[in-house]
Amino acid sequence: MQKRNATVAVIGAGDYIGAEIVKKFAAEGFTVFAGRRDGAKLEPLVREIEASGGSIVARTLDARKEDEVAAFLNDADKHAPLEVCIFNVGANVNFPILETTDRVFRKVWEMACWAGFLAGREATRLMVPRGAGNIFFTGATASLRGGSGFAAFASAKFGLRAVAQSMARELGPKNIHVAHLIIDSGVDTAWVRQRREQLWGKEALDNPDLLMPPASVAASYWQLYQQPRSAWTFELEIRPFGEKW
Repeated sequence: MQKRNATVAVIGAGDYIGAEIVKKFAAEGFTVFAGRRDGAKLEPLVREIEASGGSIVARTLDARKEDEVAAFLNDADKHAPLEVCIFNVGANVNFPILETTDRVFRKVWEMACWAGFLAGREATRLMVPRGAGNIFFTGATASLRGGSGFAAFASAKFGLRAVAQSMARELGPKNIHVAHLIIDSGVDTAWVRQRREQLWGKEALDNPDLLMPPASVAASYWQLYQQPRSAWTFELEIRPFGEKW
């Protein structure tokens, strides 16, 4: 592993996609700053990264709090120049419209849209003076299409996409690559498997080609990072080959 004098910040380093992103960039020699609401849950990931010779700094982080996001990214940048910031907070909930309380709607927006704005803005503060950097956002099918029961989630994801698009147009000429990754598929996680089984029965899990491995998502982020600035992608849609769309 070739060590790099650079950091990658992953905001929303959950057990599946976030953890795989952390592992991929750590394996490529970056020091990865990983943040999630319950930092104690990062301990197994820290042990795995360190056992493989990688470098990781794990933190408890509430991505909705401006001071915490700024401190997290500033600490990453002090360790080594912040080269990549990835916003991967979830907030996927499903409620019928009459059961969507104002608290639920506001909380989902704070987690999936407001927090993304904070992460993007604070990463921009650090990258603009150097004239280089990468800021990537995790989107979903709901970024483009509001489904039944997803009023809160889709509105937040629509908003996050708009934030990312505006940033990409503003920051591209400053040599900062902003990209939005739309995951148009169920990701192979325990929660998704349980939900599919509840909705459609155990046979819904028979076809492995309809669920996307988290490592495949991480590989797509790595591909975005490797793109030359002469051919940057703003929006990348990914789905398994068996997915109908």
